[in-house]
Amino acid sequence: MAEHVSIVGLIERVENASGEKMTSVAQILRALGQNSFTPNLLIPALAVLSPLSGVPLVSTFCGCLITLVSAQMLLGRDHIWLPQALMARQIGTARLRQVGDFMKRPARWLDRVTRPRLQILSQPPFSLIARVICLCGGMLMPFLELVPFTSSIVGAVVALLAFGMLARDGVFTLVAFVAVLVLAGGLVWLLV
Repeated sequence: MAEHVSIVGLIERVENASGEKMTSVAQILRALGQNSFTPNLLIPALAVLSPLSGVPLVSTFCGCLITLVSAQMLLGRDHIWLPQALMARQIGTARLRQVGDFMKRPARWLDRVTRPRLQILSQPPFSLIARVICLCGGMLMPFLELVPFTSSIVGAVVALLAFGMLARDGVFTLVAFVAVLVLAGGLVWLLV
């Protein structure tokens, strides 16, 4: 993987962001790095894929984070800014570690199968398209919370795109693009 990025390593950084009973978003942001946009996009997407997505308002919260991070990526900012209300939000450290442990098995598989492929899909204009899809997905998540676990579908697309950007593995980006086309086609078919 490019720059030797490990998803398991990112999850462990999040798990160890705090030694206290509660972990804040600000602590997680510091652990991942305020100039590390893609990991800060990937982690909330993975949270939406985890059992946490069944907890009321978690998908909305993660959708807001995804929206803010992807918008700042599109604007070309050099570091992430989040409102204090989001930075102060907390989750129990034990729960965070439990979710992290749940996510490590698929993360290990991703770390094994990833390598630089189809790198053109991680460069403009495709990288801009990926960021726009992430932005739209994040904005859509609060509305999807009305139907339990549907936000996990959008979270999967965002996670694939973020992982493709992070690892510079265009195969993941391509799979996400195909998923978006299939979902959009299905939606049009239902509406017609």
